[in-house]
Amino acid sequence: MFKKSLILLVSGFFTLTACVSAPQPPAPRASASVLESHLTFLADDLLEGRDTGSRGHEIASRYIAQQFQALGLQGGAADGSFFQRVPMRKALLVQGSAHLRFEVQGQTLTPSYPQQFFTGPNLQQPDLALQGEMVFVGYGLVSDAFELNDYANLDVKGKIVVMLAGLPAFLPSEERAYLGSMKTEFAAQQGAIGILTVHTPEQEKTRPYANSLLFLNAPSMSWLDNDGKVGRGFPQIKGGAYLHPDTAKTLFAAAGQSLDSIFTTIAEDKIPRGFTLPGTMQLSSKTQHQAIDSPNVLAVLPGSDPTLKHEYVVLTAHSDHIGLANDLRTEDKINNGAMDNAAGVAILLETARLFAALPKAPKRTILFAAVTGEEKGLLGADYFAKQPPVPINQMVANVNLDMPVLLYPFADLIAFGANHSTLGDVVARAAAKEGIALSADPMPEQAIFTRSDHYRLVQQGVPAVFLMTGFTSKDPKQDGGKIWGSFFAKHYHKPSDDIPSLTKEYGPIRYDAGAIFTDINFNIALDVANSPEKPLWRKDSFFKNIFGRADNSE
Repeated sequence: MFKKSLILLVSGFFTLTACVSAPQPPAPRASASVLESHLTFLADDLLEGRDTGSRGHEIASRYIAQQFQALGLQGGAADGSFFQRVPMRKALLVQGSAHLRFEVQGQTLTPSYPQQFFTGPNLQQPDLALQGEMVFVGYGLVSDAFELNDYANLDVKGKIVVMLAGLPAFLPSEERAYLGSMKTEFAAQQGAIGILTVHTPEQEKTRPYANSLLFLNAPSMSWLDNDGKVGRGFPQIKGGAYLHPDTAKTLFAAAGQSLDSIFTTIAEDKIPRGFTLPGTMQLSSKTQHQAIDSPNVLAVLPGSDPTLKHEYVVLTAHSDHIGLANDLRTEDKINNGAMDNAAGVAILLETARLFAALPKAPKRTILFAAVTGEEKGLLGADYFAKQPPVPINQMVANVNLDMPVLLYPFADLIAFGANHSTLGDVVARAAAKEGIALSADPMPEQAIFTRSDHYRLVQQGVPAVFLMTGFTSKDPKQDGGKIWGSFFAKHYHKPSDDIPSLTKEYGPIRYDAGAIFTDINFNIALDVANSPEKPLWRKDSFFKNIFGRADNSE
């Protein structure tokens, strides 16, 4: 009996010792060579720039789906597949069909297209015939937070609103971007039927009128709802046009107003008051509509916690680019989009591999989304947010990857939106594990937080960050900010955003830096997935006050 007890005691001791001293499996690490293989394929000429709705983008989407499947992930679409097909409408303006006319105090003005006005394709209807009275509404803004109401004491119901391009300089950059994106909605809410935008001297400094003419033949696109209606749009806004200021001066003079004096007012960062403009405006055009569709590729790694597995950490990167170039000056017509955004998708796929390699799934479910149509107005992300495969209030966070510039060994990371939610703390911890600093937004005037796919989830109340390589390099011989700026100025949205061109100018693509970026992305998502508390909007965040929900706000 004593011997048996001794044996059991000794056996228990060694069992306990084994439990205490058993080494934990090392956390999986990203592979530079795997990243290289993904990026090389996605940026290949054979995919012809991955334009939304193109065969090249379909090939890229198939590749992404097969990679997810090979990792053992489940399809994340509502039907259990890897593809969330996004129905879309592509619209092209019929050349020579755009005509604008003003009837003012017995005179007829017919501005020439496109020197004095231009308009784009009409997504709502193929034949536009817009006619109405006009009301000047300043910038066309409404905001209680900034005590703005450019429609105060003005009746614009059933009329065409005439507004200034741009926004007041006194507004903070991200708030400016949000209000700028809302101009059409504000007009629709007030009952307007059309919008005439007047180019200003301030806009001429940053976005010259002549530059806009380079995109006259570009198509417009929107996703369609289940009834075949435009997903992002306001049917009561029948159409609109953009007017050269020299032409607009005649309209304002007829109302006894000087457009130059209004320009002086806005140059002083003041808000001009609105007033009725005499006469009527008529705008007509014809648009060709084409039905297309393009996939979001979705995959899930189900969570391991019985309760928290019903909450989702969403990781996104856009798989599309801009297709073939129309520039007659270059022989290379393929916009490969190596950095924008084959690099982001490569990191997304490698992040998925790291999660699949875990011995046990994290508590919350991870949802990977390679979305389409980013270059056409965040279309795939908007469809995903408006037609979600799981309830949107079960998505607790989004980490977005768009154009990580892997051309230098970055020493810091930018997380746009980090100041708006507790996700900023998570990003800082994950970056610190890799010896990477978290830096403030170096380009606040660009309002980048509102300009990529994550913003469509933000608009549905989901806290989000958008990760980008910072401007500091670990190599003292390389100025990260200069390299990033050089890439943006010379290669962004150009055929030279391809591996051979970038390698020739900057040296080998830094897949090793991409591996570090991937490890940070992985650890951000892992932290959120295993944390007892989900990320919360900061109580002082402007976007929390606009989009936040009671269940995810401080």
